[in-house]
Amino acid sequence: MGRLNGKVAVITGATSGIGEETARLFAAEGARVVMAGRTRAKGEALARELGGEALFVPCDVEKEADIEALIDTARKRFDRIDCLFNNAGAPSEDGGIEQLTAAGFDACYANLVRSVFLGMKYVAPVMRAQKSGSIINTASVAGHLTGLSAHLYTSAKAAVIMLTKTIAIELGMDNVRVNAISPGGIVTPIFLEEGDRHAASKAQMDVILAGLSQAQPIPRAGLPRDIANAALFLASDDSLFVNAHDLVVDGGMIAGRYWPEKLQAFNGREERLKAVKKG
Repeated sequence: MGRLNGKVAVITGATSGIGEETARLFAAEGARVVMAGRTRAKGEALARELGGEALFVPCDVEKEADIEALIDTARKRFDRIDCLFNNAGAPSEDGGIEQLTAAGFDACYANLVRSVFLGMKYVAPVMRAQKSGSIINTASVAGHLTGLSAHLYTSAKAAVIMLTKTIAIELGMDNVRVNAISPGGIVTPIFLEEGDRHAASKAQMDVILAGLSQAQPIPRAGLPRDIANAALFLASDDSLFVNAHDLVVDGGMIAGRYWPEKLQAFNGREERLKAVKKG
């Protein structure tokens, strides 16, 4: 406990899933947390629950003015910002290249890439002035490997990873660290239809959990706390020499083929070779 004592952390997408779990963990570790999101009622309720100096700021990360106001509010309230977790995100339009639309492309990049860019843009002067800070951007295993998600989402998350690295080289000169986290299959409402995401039932979440439990070598689905723990490390002084890094938290998903499938394929090949030999 106390790994973030005295620190101020701003978290986008803080009203559900990974963002909410991270807000809870950061507050428990002593941070003054500024939570941003579009669901005012839930955000304000969470701020009251966390107590202390927790603050909710309504924010649509697709709007530049909202992001600028978020950073300005946090700075004026606490006189510093030690961590910005650019976490907000949503699924993209899906389909083959011929079905995708320019509007879907623009919406995806506004939500997943432009928002990260703007968060870094507006927090950079604050962190440069105090000569310290940690920026954390949510990427994805989809940014590393094709076939895990939609074309647009995959390319956008790859862009987040590279944007993280290139900005890290610049801001590192002022002792500001910029890193990313690439979650694997994490049980969050992002897998649901948009109208269900903020009121997901336990039954719905159990379906997601079951579906993801065999997606990686570790035989369980990833949980929001797994990502929150990674964010805690990157926000804390434990990671003072970690910069321009993408921390993959996926239970081994992108390391290779799921072992039972690999074993099945190997055994099937051996059986076919025996059959050919006998023939």
